[in-house]
Amino acid sequence: MNSKKISKKIYLEKIKLLEKCNKYYYQKQKPIVSDHEFDSLKEEIFNLESKYKYKDLKSPSVKVGFEPSKKFKKFKHRLKMLSLSNAFSKEDLINFQKKNINFLTFNKDYEFEYSVEPKIDGISASLNYKNGKFVKGLSRGDGEEGEDITANLKTIKDIPLKITYTDFPDEIDIRGEVFIENNDFKKIEKDFANPRNAASGSLRQKDPKKTELIPLKFIAYTFGFSSEMTIDKQSDFINNLNKWGFKTSELNKTIKGIDNLVKHHSDIEKKRFSLNYDIDGIVYKVNDFNLQKRLGFMATAPRWAVAHKFSANYSITKIIDIDIQVGRTGALTPVAKVKPVNIGGVMVSNATLHNEDEINRKDIRIGDTVKIERAGDVIPHVISVDKNQRNSNIKKFIFPKKCPCGYDTIKEFNKVTKKIDAVRRCPDIGFDCNRIAKEKLKHFVSKDALNIEGLGKKVIEKFWDLKFIKLPDDIFNLNFQTISKLEGWGSQSAENLKNSINKSKKLKLDRFIYSLGIRHIGQENAKLISEFLGDYSNFIKLKEKKNIEDLSNIDGIGETQISSLKNFFKNKLNLKVVSSLSEILTFEKNVVKKTEGVFFNKILMFTGKLNNISRAEAKSIVENNGGKIVSNVSKKLDYLVAGEKPTSRKIKMANDLKVKILNQKDFEKISKLGQ
Repeated sequence: MNSKKISKKIYLEKIKLLEKCNKYYYQKQKPIVSDHEFDSLKEEIFNLESKYKYKDLKSPSVKVGFEPSKKFKKFKHRLKMLSLSNAFSKEDLINFQKKNINFLTFNKDYEFEYSVEPKIDGISASLNYKNGKFVKGLSRGDGEEGEDITANLKTIKDIPLKITYTDFPDEIDIRGEVFIENNDFKKIEKDFANPRNAASGSLRQKDPKKTELIPLKFIAYTFGFSSEMTIDKQSDFINNLNKWGFKTSELNKTIKGIDNLVKHHSDIEKKRFSLNYDIDGIVYKVNDFNLQKRLGFMATAPRWAVAHKFSANYSITKIIDIDIQVGRTGALTPVAKVKPVNIGGVMVSNATLHNEDEINRKDIRIGDTVKIERAGDVIPHVISVDKNQRNSNIKKFIFPKKCPCGYDTIKEFNKVTKKIDAVRRCPDIGFDCNRIAKEKLKHFVSKDALNIEGLGKKVIEKFWDLKFIKLPDDIFNLNFQTISKLEGWGSQSAENLKNSINKSKKLKLDRFIYSLGIRHIGQENAKLISEFLGDYSNFIKLKEKKNIEDLSNIDGIGETQISSLKNFFKNKLNLKVVSSLSEILTFEKNVVKKTEGVFFNKILMFTGKLNNISRAEAKSIVENNGGKIVSNVSKKLDYLVAGEKPTSRKIKMANDLKVKILNQKDFEKISKLGQ
């Protein structure tokens, strides 16, 4: 297949994906991608069309929106209800203006006057008035046809049902945006993902009485069909909308010059989240209606308007408080409690501040106005502080030198980096710290540890607050009759939890070691230690210093892990916990390692994604063929198996140490020899 055919295939796949996104966005009110991802997808389609001269009838360059739902009657818009082209940078705006100057054959230095409006993140609607009376309201639909949602629109108090001004056209379609204000959304947020979904879902109710219960708003910004229009400018039309009784945005203004547009965009972006409604950009319209008429329309958008979008990955908000959270290993993580903001369709109220050094470096304080970023599924974090917005009475944040449990915190010396760690920690005191203890309990019951179904993080929190549990062995002594009477519980759910706990009592030694949450002892290290020790009796002997030192013979276990185990067994409460659990749990015997197979006495490591086989299954194949899996590249490694997108650092280390690198096909070929 040649490159052009491949490109055509990619193009059609992107069209298909866009159609799916449109369906979920316009018909189901359940967006499956963020606005930023949607805009990027459209841009990729436009680029492919420009390069290869492709054109599909479902392309965003041909049609807008999605076909109207069958729930409502459909009517044609008398003037198409098109979308807007997007701009993301100053360069995009320069190109937008340059194209219009060339189209009109104006002097290259000509400066348009623009009517500037916020791009409200809501649902577009067109209101048809005849002789001053509101007679029909349509959704955007696919741009040509819209849904008749008149009854629902009539419940919105911002929409005048009768206009008596003599200069109001005999017939006109007023267009604008239906939305819900953020303070009203808070009252119903449990039912919707974000304010836009709330507006969309409410407008599409079959029963207008249900729509009336939702405090929807309407802001008018333009018109479609009009029987007569004596106004010359968009800004004058906005003024008339106000006079006729429509609500318009307080942010509307007129601006000349690209630099001034960019400055205005930056100013609004900084304060967008102090508004009581969501906006995702600024719309610039050539203000002169005569020039608009001359410029006309492209297939899906007017030439005379553009939407200058904001970044979908960050927001501006205010820090309400800074909370110190303590993890299972004692790390103190500062978390900013912020005024809730919408970032790419997700409401964010917390943002990590990482550590003490990060707070000091950025000088982050309670009460500050900050920029928060959320990229993909990454936890939101604070990028920067707007110190121009800082009040003089806001004090510097002093990171606590004590853990919330009362113990003095420490910063450890990292022997690898030869520096003091940035992370401040509660000393390695295990269950003696109530914050660490609670996190250790969550780890103890997790999927890769005891895997107790029905005992998730929220249940652990609740049982902790009710003083049902403090240490792991308390889980096996719960009063299920008392639990069955709790709110949200019953006799059946309590019985299910009891069965799940009893089922967890039999497990392998490596899962038990991992469940204890010992710092630096993850699943792989727990497995290596378990294989070396053989059974629980040898594990408990690690409380003797001489026995712990023997672990240095295990490939993959180093000084860091041994030191951590020493700290664990020094603690009397840890010893008590291990001893109590040994009387409750039954440990399965370790499977004797194979002394034959194609990987006998070979050490392997995987990096990158494997196709059609899980990492767990691949490891099982190696172990069933007498091999051993490690998690670090060393000179003892026999094979590094590289899947898709392997870690380049690991590949380089393997090459430097002359370790043989296998691709997935090589690995599968060798594996088949052992079958």
